[in-house]
Amino acid sequence: MACKPEVLRQVPLFELLDDEETAVLAAQVEVKTFAPRQRIWKIGDLDGHAYVMVSGMVRVTTVDEDHQEVVVDEPGHGEFLGFASMLEQTPHQTNAIAMEETVCLEVDRHDIAVLLERKPMAGMDMLTVLGRQFHAAQELVRGRTARNPNEVIEEKETFGERIADMVASFGGSWVFITSFVALLIAYTAISVSLGSRAWDPYPFILLNLFLSMLAAFQAPIIMMSQNRQDKKDRLRGELDYDVNRRAETEIQGLSRKMHLLGDKMDDVEDLLRKQLPAKPSTSS
Repeated sequence: MACKPEVLRQVPLFELLDDEETAVLAAQVEVKTFAPRQRIWKIGDLDGHAYVMVSGMVRVTTVDEDHQEVVVDEPGHGEFLGFASMLEQTPHQTNAIAMEETVCLEVDRHDIAVLLERKPMAGMDMLTVLGRQFHAAQELVRGRTARNPNEVIEEKETFGERIADMVASFGGSWVFITSFVALLIAYTAISVSLGSRAWDPYPFILLNLFLSMLAAFQAPIIMMSQNRQDKKDRLRGELDYDVNRRAETEIQGLSRKMHLLGDKMDDVEDLLRKQLPAKPSTSS
């Protein structure tokens, strides 16, 4: 089915083409509809076509050394599939399957060549868009940040856990030790000075009771804080693992897309260089 120019204007790669350039390309490409689970191509196919996503969902996969299927890409609206194989005229190195009813634009090398032959400056427009995508991918790699594990931990803390942490923090500080020693000295000094009139004469049985009660309460609170610290360490480890795994996956995907974008730019430059007339040499 022939493609309408309005469809091409929705594709980011062709967004800078003018009306004449869009009309030329629309006369060349075709609209293809794939049913759910329909194979678009398989590894080793040499059909010479690339596709641009219009709607639906496509999963691009390959097989690793362990013969396990690995998802390479799930292109979104306006993204290319099989562009490098089409330009290089080499067999596909991946499998592409439509996961739902999918509409794509079918493009081949001849379509791009006709466009560049009739409208050479269209190649510069497409290179501009590819350059923007390349820079956007670089910014995404540089600007990728992970969430602070301490913020996640604080969000999950209960009121009791916060109290336990504060008590344990205060109980293990020099402020607590200094204040407690000063209180003991003052207590014993007052009791001794009052003699037989003291409410807790020597050997300070009431004081010993208070100290025993304090130790009985302080020990489990400190243990609660230690358990909380163990949970924090475990959560930090899990978050670090998740971040590292996600970062590895994202970096591999971004690296793959950046290489593909670079290959596309090189291929379009080669086509543009072949189509543009050579500059006449000036004789001295």
